[in-house]
Amino acid sequence: MHVVIFADQHVESLGGAQVSTRLQRRFLERGGHTVTIVAPRRHGARARVNPDDPAYLDLPSIPITPDREYSFTWPGRRADRVIDAGLAGRPPVDVVHVQADFWGAFLGYRFAARHDLPVVHTMHNRVDVGIEATAPFPGLVLRVLNGWRRLALRGRIGGLATGVDGWAYLRGLALGARAVTAPSGHFARRLEGHAVFRSVDVVWNGIDDEILDRVRASAPAARAAGAPRFVWLGRMSPEKRLLPFLSALAEAGVECEVEVIGGGAQLAAAQRLVARHGLPVRFAGKLAYDETLRRIAAADALVQTSIGFETQGMTPFEAASLGTPAVISDPDIAAEVGAGVWAVAPADDEPARVAALAAALRRAAADIAAGAAPVPDPEMPAKFRQSSRTAAMVEVYRRVARA
Repeated sequence: MHVVIFADQHVESLGGAQVSTRLQRRFLERGGHTVTIVAPRRHGARARVNPDDPAYLDLPSIPITPDREYSFTWPGRRADRVIDAGLAGRPPVDVVHVQADFWGAFLGYRFAARHDLPVVHTMHNRVDVGIEATAPFPGLVLRVLNGWRRLALRGRIGGLATGVDGWAYLRGLALGARAVTAPSGHFARRLEGHAVFRSVDVVWNGIDDEILDRVRASAPAARAAGAPRFVWLGRMSPEKRLLPFLSALAEAGVECEVEVIGGGAQLAAAQRLVARHGLPVRFAGKLAYDETLRRIAAADALVQTSIGFETQGMTPFEAASLGTPAVISDPDIAAEVGAGVWAVAPADDEPARVAALAAALRRAAADIAAGAAPVPDPEMPAKFRQSSRTAAMVEVYRRVARA
């Protein structure tokens, strides 16, 4: 098959969706399929990374962040012409896979409508929660976004959905899809419950088979002596709840070691909080993916702190695949990971959530010190391998292509 993937950002840029798409491309090509990835052209120093890769169809774009890492392409006729010209000399397209939520999604649906092709849409984004967490005046932003969707797709998707919230936005996109997939069961249930799509396929984002095998083979056979070791990783932004984690750590008052991996706008505030409370926290900065996984494998427990924001939450799955249990704040993610979890009790406000996380950290530290930590699902490494995830997605492609 020839699968054309549409993305909001170039897949060589930073981000979990980009990592997932790069992995999907590599494993599809290993299976003998052809992949073309349509995304905005990159800018800045990193634009020179893989500029001649034949799988990339780069679109005219403008940078939208100060570091020029991310770009924007207007989803109009000029981009349509570039896409059609770029794909004209490639094998006939069998499936359009939209791995985007905004301009990349509009362009993918426009291309599919022009060429009468089936669309598989992987929905990664809880648009309502994401915009509320990151944008001022989220209600106004959602109104504008829904208006933009209707304008960009007018005449291309029949019966455009009305409404002004995040679910209406996703419903309007899914009207043009033949299949919708989600990276977790809990997000799939939400999509179905809000009538985005009747039956959503659950296809987890996975982990590179070779990296998983390599890190598991190098992981310590037994726990090293010393205080319980926790690791937190992610983007340091409000929705990830790093600062509440550090506050919970101060409230817990347990003897432990904590490593924080990643970067972001809240780094300085996190460093001040650590200094004020004298917390046993080391900031490791941004690490290569292999090294990050090795740190997870060497830790006694991963700490996951966002609530309601993640559509999958990769880190607890990565930890479980490496045999590391997790303290998990999001009840949906805790339920999906299953075994090897200290679930944080739900609470109604932030002070209560911090207290519940502190209690879970105390439980985890006590269990680790006693040699009684819960054990992750031994089947998780097989379930989470990218080869199995790509095989599941290929079945979805074949189903929509046949239909």
